[in-house]
Amino acid sequence: MFPTIRLPNTTMWEPGPYPGVEFAHLSQDSANGARFLLRKFAPGTTIPAHRHPQAAESVVILKGKWIEANVEYGPGSFLYAPKNTVHGPHRADKEVISVTWYDGPLTVESAEASDPAPGPVPALP
Repeated sequence: MFPTIRLPNTTMWEPGPYPGVEFAHLSQDSANGARFLLRKFAPGTTIPAHRHPQAAESVVILKGKWIEANVEYGPGSFLYAPKNTVHGPHRADKEVISVTWYDGPLTVESAEASDPAPGPVPALP
């Protein structure tokens, strides 16, 4: 049997680093800060251009349409941003759910000098 199992009816959503974003942590490596999670974006959510200075980000869209640079990414789309690479802005016209892997500690820095950076994202309790 797998040592960690999360069932859909036990998914606990927590606020993410931006308004309209929620996370459901699935697993985390306490040695290096890597984490695997579900992300939910409310309809109309826009995420400004940003980077993750300590981790690469891998995303698979499960539901909805993710829009970046006027390109729509739907269910099954895979997106990858190497560590410290600017990506975004992103927009969710309808609710979007993705499964996301960060290969190191999740920190967020704005790509715009005028935008406040959300900073570190709390680890699993």
